[in-house]
Amino acid sequence: MRTPDRPTIADVAAAAGVGVGTVSRVLNGGVNVRESTRLNVLEVIERLGYRPSHLAAALSRGTQRTVAILVPHLTRPSTVARLAGALAVLDEQRYDTIVCNVDTPEQRDHHLAALTARHRADGVIVVSVHLARQHLAAFRGGRVPLVTVDVPAAGVPQTIIDDVAGGRLATAHLLGLGHRRIGFVGDAVSRSACDLGFASSRRRLLGYRRELAAAGLAADPELVRLGPHGPAVAAELAEQLLRLPDPPTAIFAASDTQAMGVLAGAEQCGFPVPGRLSVVGFDDIEAAALLNLSTVRQPLGRSGAEGARRLCALLRGIQVRPLRQLLPLRIVQRSSSAGPAAAGRPAVSPPAASPAAVSAATPSPVAAGPSGWRTHLLPATADGGPADERGRFSSRAWRRASDVWLGMRYACCAEGVA
Repeated sequence: MRTPDRPTIADVAAAAGVGVGTVSRVLNGGVNVRESTRLNVLEVIERLGYRPSHLAAALSRGTQRTVAILVPHLTRPSTVARLAGALAVLDEQRYDTIVCNVDTPEQRDHHLAALTARHRADGVIVVSVHLARQHLAAFRGGRVPLVTVDVPAAGVPQTIIDDVAGGRLATAHLLGLGHRRIGFVGDAVSRSACDLGFASSRRRLLGYRRELAAAGLAADPELVRLGPHGPAVAAELAEQLLRLPDPPTAIFAASDTQAMGVLAGAEQCGFPVPGRLSVVGFDDIEAAALLNLSTVRQPLGRSGAEGARRLCALLRGIQVRPLRQLLPLRIVQRSSSAGPAAAGRPAVSPPAASPAAVSAATPSPVAAGPSGWRTHLLPATADGGPADERGRFSSRAWRRASDVWLGMRYACCAEGVA
């Protein structure tokens, strides 16, 4: 008997000498099947290489049980946190989960083609990966429910933050402490074939520039350093800034991962933190607290959980509104940021509060999320130090944070997620 190139359930039934309904009961774990028949059907399935359609199985059960999550760079701490939030909700709702890791556009296109054309999953969550119009059209054409997290997508339920507002919050925090020469370390804009369309760093840089302008300060291009994402590159960029004739007194890094590199670069250049340099990151990953890193906190785990809840609603036939769900941001001040007077310079009076800084204490579309959680700036003490979570950056803290980060990477590999 010739083996079909793409065997169907009918091919399996014919080869096994049973009806299609029997094959279906075997696939769905039905109890009214003799053991000898079940083993025969499973042997034929293996021999023919038959792979059941998740969509067809869902229709036969009257329920949908498989969700795919497309994530970029799986071992990055922010990705791990979002994925953990989504998996917790999907597990609670008893959905099976397929995790698709994407490091290149080729991998992205391969996974999206499989998810939209072959019905490998009944619904999809896309995290942080930009979707072009043809990708969105493929989801519509395949009638595959889709939600996005950390990336906007036209006509699709999306759970996002305002990265421009976040950049303004970080910069306003440093301006409020009295800093005037504030550097920025972030991602270089890539137009190469390896570009996955990440825009968060660029938008946080825009917020940084807008907040400086609102405070009456010109953005100095010499204080902006961009490069590939990662702590090692960020350390090199920070060293470049700190070796300038007039180095910055503070650096805003576009992510906590890059802020870790800035801290390492400061230590290498002999700039104590916060004595001669204040550092602020973005995300508030687990390692940030171990490093006493001041940062813009975005609800990473909650964003993944909200995306999963919205997809579950779509799979139950519930209309999701509004399509655009904006989550709140806030500054968490720890000991990596303080006033420049700590370096022996005369204290500088904080500038008048700009609209972004005011939004940290008053309701606005950016500062208030659906739960009413307001963005706010945590105050500093009279000597310019942080009012909470005090402590000093140290090599020991760096090692502890590195252990946590590496632990997350190896845990993913050990569990077979990567």
